[in-house]
Formats: sequence, C-alpha cells, structure tokens
Amino acid sequence: MNRNMMRQAQRQLAQLQKIQEELESLMVEGTAGGGVVKVTMSGKQVVDSVTIDPEVMEDVGLLQDLVAAAVNDAFAKTQELASQKMGPLTGGLKGLGL
Repeated sequence: MNRNMMRQAQRQLAQLQKIQEELESLMVEGTAGGGVVKVTMSGKQVVDSVTIDPEVMEDVGLLQDLVAAAVNDAFAKTQELASQKMGPLTGGLKGLGL
C-alpha cells in the first residue's frame, strides 16, 4: 500500500471513530399503537427508556406486541441513522479498492 492510501485509510479510520462516538450520543424514538408505547434508543442500539400509556396495561398480549413493535421501530431508526452517518465514509472506501 502506498503512502497516500495509508493516509487515506488513517483519515477514514479517524472519521469512523468520530461517527461511532456521535452515534453513542444520538437518540431515536420508536413508537407503536399510535404512540401508546414509546422506546427511546441510543444510536448504538441500547434501549434508554420505555414509556407505556396505562390504558394498554389491561391487555397483556396487546402490550407485549406493542413493546416488540416499538423496539423494532427504534432499532430500524438506529440502523437508518448509522447508514446516513456512515454513508460519506463508506462511499470513500471505494477509492481503496474495497
């Protein structure tokens, strides 16, 4: 690998580390049932909080489905967020033949 490619790889590694740190601080909210269940998740896909409207507490089956749906919604949003943040970086990897 020539020096220019090494420098480019080092810059991209530094950018990747910066993006990963930024993702740790960003939060997304997944919802289900029109907002009766809300899940807040970090960009690193760690659940921060779960909020449940008390009116759905009576139907355990429905509540379980709504929690799962809200977590999945939040997870999808973190993947989209990571993709948006990493897009410029991963596009640059093509120049390295990757």
